[in-house]
Amino acid sequence: MLRLPGAAPGSVGVTAVTAMAWSSGTAGWTAFGVSTAIAVIAAASAALGTKSGHRIGHGVIALAGLCPLIAALVFSGPALTWLLFADAIALGVLGLADLALHEATAERIVHQLEVRDLDCTAA
Repeated sequence: MLRLPGAAPGSVGVTAVTAMAWSSGTAGWTAFGVSTAIAVIAAASAALGTKSGHRIGHGVIALAGLCPLIAALVFSGPALTWLLFADAIALGVLGLADLALHEATAERIVHQLEVRDLDCTAA
């Protein structure tokens, strides 16, 4: 299964910084590329997921990844800058929420190391 949350927060962090640091045109096309990658990976992960919770979470991230795509094509100037920044923050929050939900499931708990107390007092 594809694991989206590991990549999403880092890539949207780059998008948030570029939205504020670069010109709106450059930031728009950078966000367009990053958002395309996030939307495609999230959609593929949602389609290939086996659990409904993962499918819904990744589907929501894929839909949220489409917002910067549309914003980059429709808006310009300060409106584009702030929309890209807000979209990047939203995608980061969704990615971290999905990661937290994944870590809290029983699936993750089963894979952790089990420590047993061994009695070393042999008579």
